Amino acid sequence: MSGERPTLVVIAKDEARCIARCLDSARAVTDRMLVLDTGSSDATPDIARACGAEVHHFEWVDDFSAARNRALELANAGWNLILDADEWLESAEGLTWGAVFGQPRLGLLRVVSIDQSSGQNLEVTSWQPRLLPRGVRYQGRIHEQPDTQLPRLKTGISIFHDGYMKEQMQRKRGRNRALIEQSLAQDPQDPYLLYQLGTEHEGLKAFVEAADCYRQALARLPRAVAYEHPLLVRTLHCLCRSGAVDEALGLMERYANRYDHSPDFHFAAGNAYLDKALRDPGQAAQRWLPLAVQAWQHCLAIGDQPELEGSVQGRGSFLADHNLEVVSRLMGEHKLALAM
Repeated sequence: MSGERPTLVVIAKDEARCIARCLDSARAVTDRMLVLDTGSSDATPDIARACGAEVHHFEWVDDFSAARNRALELANAGWNLILDADEWLESAEGLTWGAVFGQPRLGLLRVVSIDQSSGQNLEVTSWQPRLLPRGVRYQGRIHEQPDTQLPRLKTGISIFHDGYMKEQMQRKRGRNRALIEQSLAQDPQDPYLLYQLGTEHEGLKAFVEAADCYRQALARLPRAVAYEHPLLVRTLHCLCRSGAVDEALGLMERYANRYDHSPDFHFAAGNAYLDKALRDPGQAAQRWLPLAVQAWQHCLAIGDQPELEGSVQGRGSFLADHNLEVVSRLMGEHKLALAM
């Protein structure tokens, strides 16, 4: 098994915009490409065939795992490379799968998503199991995960994803939220589903609702999980945006030691201190603004950390530097006002 190349397995619907890019990026490093079309009304199947993919059809049943598992069944391959149609391999040159796998385990690929929610094109990193050995199947109606206890290994292979661009998010948002809510109706205590519902609310700038979902998810985490880091940072952001700054400050104290190495955590902490300064102007210059400066300086000292799950490009560099410039100007204006 260790010497073969994987089969590319893709599920797709109405992805004529990008399916060729996905398939072209993987053709040279896979033995076979399989696309399971779940009901396209555009040219997705025809484009996939023209790119050399084997195309099958599946009736959509509001369940991503059902579709993925059918695709894996059809592939029946020793190794499966899982990509979405709006993803592509960063580089296919020099990839040797046999060197990565000597035994059954899951391969974690670095997925770099382009996020426009802040008004900028920022890279957000996540590590996802995308190389699966034969027999592994998915569970979960949405935000599905491999249902296995096999060990996981970071491969160093990168995928790029543009599905978080504004136009694409508008197309997916209603569908995703409906599926998450259906899943939560069956398991209302699931922290991962609560986290994902929070991201849906946050994307709509419903910060009170997002903070409530994130708060519940944090309280229900059974142990340290990979998504704890982005969940915590998102919670801090949404608490502040919903006016619960003091709660955010208390949460920061609880997690400070665990995430001292995270520029994303310290970036959110600096923002929380700035929010507190705006709400407590009497202590702003003496207490809150210096703490914000200290937090963002720590971001710069750490630097960007793309190895961290959910890490956002710039929080350890240009975004922190921008915030420092803004606060320095605020502090200068405050000193000038006192001198007049």
